[in-house]
Amino acid sequence: MPDEVPPEEPTAQERARRRDRPLVQRAIVSDALMDPEERERIGFDPSPEAPIPVVIELNLRHRDGLEGAAEQFLAHFRATMPDAAERPDRVADTYFRCELTEAEILRLVEADQRQEDAARRAIYRVWPDFPVHPLIDTSCATVKADAARRSFDATGRGITWAVLDSGIDADHHHFRRYETLKGDVANLHRDFTKPGEPTIGDALADQFGHGTHVAGIIAGGLPPRMPRGSDLRVVERVFDPARPETPTVQDRLVSRPEVLAGIAREAKLVSLKVLDDRGNGQSMNVLRALEYVRKDINGYGKLLRVHGVNLSLGYEFDPKWFACGQSPICAEVDRLVRSGVVVVVAAGNTGYGSLTALARQTNVGLTMTINDPGNAALAITVGATHRDMPHTYGVSYFSSKGPTGDGRLKPDLVAPGERITSCAAGKALVSAFPGGKAPTPARTAVYVEDSGTSMAAPHVSGAVANFLSIRREFIGRPDDIKKVFLESATSLGRERYFQGYGLVDLMRAIQSI
Repeated sequence: MPDEVPPEEPTAQERARRRDRPLVQRAIVSDALMDPEERERIGFDPSPEAPIPVVIELNLRHRDGLEGAAEQFLAHFRATMPDAAERPDRVADTYFRCELTEAEILRLVEADQRQEDAARRAIYRVWPDFPVHPLIDTSCATVKADAARRSFDATGRGITWAVLDSGIDADHHHFRRYETLKGDVANLHRDFTKPGEPTIGDALADQFGHGTHVAGIIAGGLPPRMPRGSDLRVVERVFDPARPETPTVQDRLVSRPEVLAGIAREAKLVSLKVLDDRGNGQSMNVLRALEYVRKDINGYGKLLRVHGVNLSLGYEFDPKWFACGQSPICAEVDRLVRSGVVVVVAAGNTGYGSLTALARQTNVGLTMTINDPGNAALAITVGATHRDMPHTYGVSYFSSKGPTGDGRLKPDLVAPGERITSCAAGKALVSAFPGGKAPTPARTAVYVEDSGTSMAAPHVSGAVANFLSIRREFIGRPDDIKKVFLESATSLGRERYFQGYGLVDLMRAIQSI
């Protein structure tokens, strides 16, 4: 009887397989699955023993076709993991999804690699099941702000933008890294919701939450590591259409908090509170704030400390009140633009409604629904589109559409406005924790999703701030800036009264100069 090989000593074939293991990993298994640091960056547990969500891509050139590859893969799975509680889920013709540890991935791949003929192997590639998150960095790429940051260092440095809204929560971590609300703007914040001479008051508090969300899209951002004694929490609000008043909340792990940044992360923001704690306000609050920028801060254009203004608010225009574009608030917007300030305005969310036909009531898109002050001729009026697939989905159904009541082309541009994740404060923070107590903003950075042209306008404000930070000769020339951005926009192939000149394109705007 020949001598047996001791069990603890691998055979020559096994030693060969172990030598080939690095090659197998590189050829078949994504490096992100084998590298603990990469797993942690993606958001997975870095421990080798932890199950990882993976996607198995089948071999399209299998001799028995895709079905033969699928059967062979399942056979390998049953043989290498007989005690598995769940079998892989086939999510498409070419893909299976399952959760495997690092060792299980390698066992599965090595079992398949024993086939000498490549046409008999079932597995082509093993990928991580990447978490897909609708973060600010997603819409940032849509307007090409990330490319402009890498190529031109366009970060909004040295530019100041005023946000007329419900205030900005200064306690949110998002505004700490770049001291967004401090420095030379610290004494410029004002509260216009109370009678009398405006003071700083509650300008740096936001009980409604809208202004903080808008501000976070324009500027600010988190550091790579949170300060000691604080923690980062990102909350996704997922609404049940049947019960919109009771949102389901999911927590999302963020392995790289620095990606949660505004379009112009280093720009300074001035909070001009014109909406109260319930989100209510009068047009005169807005007019007073616009005048404050023009007269008190900028000295009628002689000292341009505020370079731009964002208005993610307004009201439905009715020609019975004023000629289109000639209301007091529109007139003040145009006056501010003539003084050298860029004014970006949300088009409104009244572009969808019901009509009564002879047969029945039907829901349709509505034209001539631009809100004031979006009707102001010199403002950059912004409609909404999908956050990362604008060419596929076009203009958002809710986005107000042109023309204006007197026949002018509006909106001017479109920008991402659907499910945009930004800073949570006040009511928005509380609603993110239904039935529970919201965390303290000073200790926890919370982000939530929201949609509307209110989210689209700050994308354009941030893009213009980035542009001005590296093309400083255009400071004080809002008409020229508007022309640059309109002429460099990317058409979505939609009707012009829906999309205006198209999707804002920061890279093309910079390169056109």
